[in-house]
Amino acid sequence: MAKKVSRGRKAAKSAAPHKSAVSLSNLKPPKGSRHRKVRVGRGIGSKLGKTSGSGDKGQKSRRGYSRRRGFEGGQMPLHRRMPKRGFHNPFGVTYSVVNLEELNVFPEGETVTPDLLRAHGFVRRVTDPIKVLGDGELKTKLVIHAQAFSASAKDKITKAGGTFEVVA
Repeated sequence: MAKKVSRGRKAAKSAAPHKSAVSLSNLKPPKGSRHRKVRVGRGIGSKLGKTSGSGDKGQKSRRGYSRRRGFEGGQMPLHRRMPKRGFHNPFGVTYSVVNLEELNVFPEGETVTPDLLRAHGFVRRVTDPIKVLGDGELKTKLVIHAQAFSASAKDKITKAGGTFEVVA
């Protein structure tokens, strides 16, 4: 038998329980945050044996079944029963429009850009390209940059002594 060696006070101190530092060896998830997976089809004592909670027979009891969106059990679904109208052009471009009359607020010789029009609140949607229309009269000489111009807008801008430039 080995002889017991007492170490005095130091042994008594180390024997007292203390909090250990957090390390990879003692990490645990918080209590109640993890749930055990329900294992179905494990006998009648488990309450989920035999049919595994899917009931008896039918399409919904089969493995891999998932009903597609809008499926109404074989009945003609609502989105196919409703009448369809019109045409949606997937390549159509929707412009935010600005009339020439509105541009009279800018001082003489100013370069009006799409960013400036958005900053002044003439155009709400940031992503829309801008088209300048010829409604009203332009009284100041301006350099106007936009993605599109109507024919009447081009005429009125040049008559007022200004210039226009189509930007991409």
